[in-house]
Amino acid sequence: MITGNKGEWSEIYALFKLLGEKKLFAGDAELKRIEDLFYPIIKIIRNENEGELNYEISGDLVIISGDNEELRVPVKTFSKQAAMLLSAIKGSIGAFNVPETELFMNSVKCKTLKARSTSKTDIKIVIHDQRINHAAELGFSIKSKLGGDSTLLNAGKTTNFIYQINGFKGNSLDIRRINTIETRSKIKDRLMEIQKNGGKLRFASLEHDVFKNNLVLIDSLLPNILSEIVELFYTSNFCTLKELTEVINDKNPLNFDTKFAHSFYEYKIKHFLTDVALGMMPSKVWGGIYDATGGYLIVKEDGEVLCYHVYNKNQFEDYLFNNTKLETASSTRHEFGKIFNKNNKQFIKLNLQIRFN
Repeated sequence: MITGNKGEWSEIYALFKLLGEKKLFAGDAELKRIEDLFYPIIKIIRNENEGELNYEISGDLVIISGDNEELRVPVKTFSKQAAMLLSAIKGSIGAFNVPETELFMNSVKCKTLKARSTSKTDIKIVIHDQRINHAAELGFSIKSKLGGDSTLLNAGKTTNFIYQINGFKGNSLDIRRINTIETRSKIKDRLMEIQKNGGKLRFASLEHDVFKNNLVLIDSLLPNILSEIVELFYTSNFCTLKELTEVINDKNPLNFDTKFAHSFYEYKIKHFLTDVALGMMPSKVWGGIYDATGGYLIVKEDGEVLCYHVYNKNQFEDYLFNNTKLETASSTRHEFGKIFNKNNKQFIKLNLQIRFN
């Protein structure tokens, strides 16, 4: 019996839905369909444990191949199964099974909820690019709004930013008292106490050199810009990337030449979000090569599946910028949020985790 959460079942739903619709619609920054921007689907490729499966659309049929047997299933069958699965996903909580869907999955050689993958690509789609009259195979990452908010950048010790605390007038007892604050908003409350004792944060470095160098590869000033955004998140009520970036832009802590109204901070943050979405992982050396060569597929609450495509770079960047926020991860697990001494100086680590709204 196959069991999974809403996000995992959404991957199967997206497969069925797209085969039933036969086309991939693009979305705008507000998660609305762009009616005149779509891509006809030629084939969907899914990696199963036994190998690669091809779901090729031919008129009103889906031709399934990948081993010695070839199956032909009406397109409308996938539409019907998608509608049934959507209803089951909406009506379930936690991990659940959908016997009717599992039966159909087996009949179309789909054995697992999540396709086998070592990258950010969940599904590969061959589309017809009408602009160049050519077929293109593209890898997409699937994000579902049917369940909990998806994570864009996962927290870890790798995503800790280290700040030196300057001007701190407290003693060892004050440090111990601050470090043992356990309120609901304990990190913010600890930082507030640091400020009350005259302490000011100054970005020192990142805990993980691979992540630091990945950021420098994207933009040499990105570690500094993100350090400002992370500090602002933990010392204010702002949480979305858009509002955090707007505040930092107004403060201009890196002293960019803004007399011509260049959007330095927004531009660099959008590039960062795009690179994270399509390939960059904090713990792995990244060479700038995208894994998800197509972009994102978003499964909306109403079941509509929208495409955010790297061909339409501006819309993809706007979607990420308008729909992400910072979130406080587990400070115990990732070891941040406490004052520590090194070479007779005080430091504190703050963590970066980014989730979709």
